[in-house]
Amino acid sequence: MTQTAQELPARIADLAALEELMSRPSPALVRDLAAAPGDILVLGVGGKMGPTLARMAKRADPARRVIGVARFSEPGLRESLEANGVECIAADLLSRDALASLPDAPNVVFMAGRKFGSTGSEWLTWAMNAHVPALVAERFARSRIVAFSTACVYPFVSAAGPGASEGMPPTAPSGEYANSCVARERLFQHFSHEHATPGRLLRLSYAIDMRYGVLHDVAQKVLHREPIDLAMGDANVIWQGEANDWALRTLAHCTTPTTPLNLSGPRVRIRDVARALGERLGIAPVLQGKEADTAWLVDCSEAFRLFGTPQVSLDTMLDWTADWVQRGGASLNKPTHYEARDGKY
Repeated sequence: MTQTAQELPARIADLAALEELMSRPSPALVRDLAAAPGDILVLGVGGKMGPTLARMAKRADPARRVIGVARFSEPGLRESLEANGVECIAADLLSRDALASLPDAPNVVFMAGRKFGSTGSEWLTWAMNAHVPALVAERFARSRIVAFSTACVYPFVSAAGPGASEGMPPTAPSGEYANSCVARERLFQHFSHEHATPGRLLRLSYAIDMRYGVLHDVAQKVLHREPIDLAMGDANVIWQGEANDWALRTLAHCTTPTTPLNLSGPRVRIRDVARALGERLGIAPVLQGKEADTAWLVDCSEAFRLFGTPQVSLDTMLDWTADWVQRGGASLNKPTHYEARDGKY
């Protein structure tokens, strides 16, 4: 179990409170990490989820060495992580020499990848999402590797069904980004078979932070009275703190060879989310179009079996999001493009 309703704040006051909440480890994480001893190496720690995940790992086991690797182009990020006990190494993961110089670690969390900006520079997207995983899988063949993937590897499925399960082959994804993510998984699988490397491929669907995510996108459109396209009528969402927690707990649930695991929460209807946010903001949402019969949806039954059901409810996330955007809280200005049905990002 992760954070209980009694421990959750009614609102998230500021960035410091947000960072603390998203990096707060659960007792279950502390217990599971005991089954995955040794240093934790977070590759791609500079992304949207990396900093809070690394801090959570350190908070869960302060005596454990947690190492974050990135280019650290964001001002102040390295200093912030180091202040929280996370060791930082600046490295370009496209460089074989840089990878060779990294310390060995029994536990590797792979978070590097490229989505936004893929259209127009597809070659870099493929290099980051396919070539880098091959380099990492070879370099850390003797480690546990939990690698972040995406629900976009699945085809659209019926919006009336339970969503795609891990047993559904990642076939016919839309766009070069999704195809490059299938390649990422296949390369991790190849080297896992080759070297008996234990791991998991986390098919994450929409982690929710106050500064980005599906709820943030919809809330901004409601606030600014912009049309909300309903064609992609459903999505799965999960609080980022729980996504971090579950990803780290997965280190104790690796398989040999590596296997996929859907990671998200229950589905939400975009129409319902827009109306609920509109009620909280006192603004009627501008809805346009009609829901398609299919969507990118995942069945997270296996994750729920391993970790329990999400403890941060949709209503809580809606309350937090409406309050945050109404007060003019920070935004990363990185739309998820959840409504895109052509795979172009």
